Amino acid sequence: MAKNVDKLLELLAQAYPEARTELQFRSPFELLVATILSAQTTDRQVNRVTPLLFQHYPTPYALAAADPEDVAKDIAGVGLNRTKARYLVAAARKLVSDFGGSVPDSLDSLLTLPGVGRKTAKVVLANAFSRPALAVDTHVFRVARRLGLSQGRTPEEVERDLEAKIPSTHWIVTHHRLIQHGRRVCRARNPRCGECPLATECTAFLQKTQPKAGRKVENNLA
Repeated sequence: MAKNVDKLLELLAQAYPEARTELQFRSPFELLVATILSAQTTDRQVNRVTPLLFQHYPTPYALAAADPEDVAKDIAGVGLNRTKARYLVAAARKLVSDFGGSVPDSLDSLLTLPGVGRKTAKVVLANAFSRPALAVDTHVFRVARRLGLSQGRTPEEVERDLEAKIPSTHWIVTHHRLIQHGRRVCRARNPRCGECPLATECTAFLQKTQPKAGRKVENNLA
């Protein structure tokens, strides 16, 4: 592992020692549903709508028999609720028809479910089954690139870079720590670089603070 990667992991651990998913769930099924709902929606908002949703549809069998329009009413507080309702019902039907009503614990199987992409599948693998997986959401994508952990232009490229550089035993917790850092400090707009605990190892920050080429160093020492 590269020296600066080792240092970054150490600093992340110091800054976010208790980092974990903020989605509330009691089973792999509930996590799957919550993660599908979390696209373009905050975890806090997802947690507001899932209690009623799970009260009405506590199992894949109950959700598979539901009318998507009724499901959409229960999740009206999240973005794209009608589209997500259709995905949820379709995914539940797939669970019932292909997996005996259980959420599968393999990446390939999870990716066959409607509404489930690599990020959602890896979140479920990591948090429901404790399988080594490093999901790349918008926060992980942004922070990894700024820190210099990847120059990938797609989530898949960033995922490959991170999994190549970070030991698999650290994938799950690093995912959570990068998300926390992206939410609290390394924001998309107006990142709080002045109070960033990773600044000394951050490629974007160091590039921003280095003297510009062609300028005399003494001009920056006012």
